[in-house]
Amino acid sequence: MRRNAFDVTGARQRCLKYRRRILDISQQVQALHAAAAFSSMEMVDCIYHGLMRWQDGVSPDTFLMSKGHGCMVQYAILEDLGILSREDLDLYCKPEGRLGCHPDYGVPGIEASTGSLGHGMGLATGIAYTEKAIRKGDGKVFVVLSDGELQEGSTWECMMMAANLEVDNLVALLDHNGMQSFGNTCDTHPQFYPIREKVEAFGWETAEVNGHDAEAVHAAITSRAGGRPFMLIGNTVKGRGVSFMEGVPIWHYRSPNPEEYAQACAELVEIST
Repeated sequence: MRRNAFDVTGARQRCLKYRRRILDISQQVQALHAAAAFSSMEMVDCIYHGLMRWQDGVSPDTFLMSKGHGCMVQYAILEDLGILSREDLDLYCKPEGRLGCHPDYGVPGIEASTGSLGHGMGLATGIAYTEKAIRKGDGKVFVVLSDGELQEGSTWECMMMAANLEVDNLVALLDHNGMQSFGNTCDTHPQFYPIREKVEAFGWETAEVNGHDAEAVHAAITSRAGGRPFMLIGNTVKGRGVSFMEGVPIWHYRSPNPEEYAQACAELVEIST
């Protein structure tokens, strides 16, 4: 079983390609949550290309995109891996296609239907526990969460259970972009912070890095002590890579018009931090 060698330069090139692919698709639909995909881009790329093990297109590890509204990055990567086809993405959110604005179980490469926030941690905990305690396997479970999702009580209940069950094969990555649908999390939920101390109080090992620094993300996860579930808090920027999308709430929903699309494409560069 082969674990992908993680080449940071290659990661930056891939993420540039994925951002451009998502922008291209944005011209076919009115809304696709591009900004949410851009904030988690480097972390999801690291999971698929640096952490999951692959052999002949199959992995014993599991990935769940709990923040289902960020699924465009997952779709772009699955296309790159040959698990989804180019036609699949070209038919995104069209009646004749099979890809919707949130991931659906049954689509190749999609392990669970997500998007209703607060469910992904429970699914990930159950899968990780089954793999470790029942199947006696060595599969890892990776789950990407949004910071807004941590306002759901079910997420914290499952985090407590994961620590109680000692599912150290569970790795959560928090896309901490500090934004919700209509504003900043620090304004809407000031008692939400500090996040890291709260997670550690629930028995998890943690690390906190720049979520757009692919090298730092990979290093933090691969150097963890182990023995407990692990959460990487990735500090990110919603819409990262396109200046007029960064930190602007409306881009949670809408697609760029042709003029905005041209500007966004012209701005795209490889991101290192």
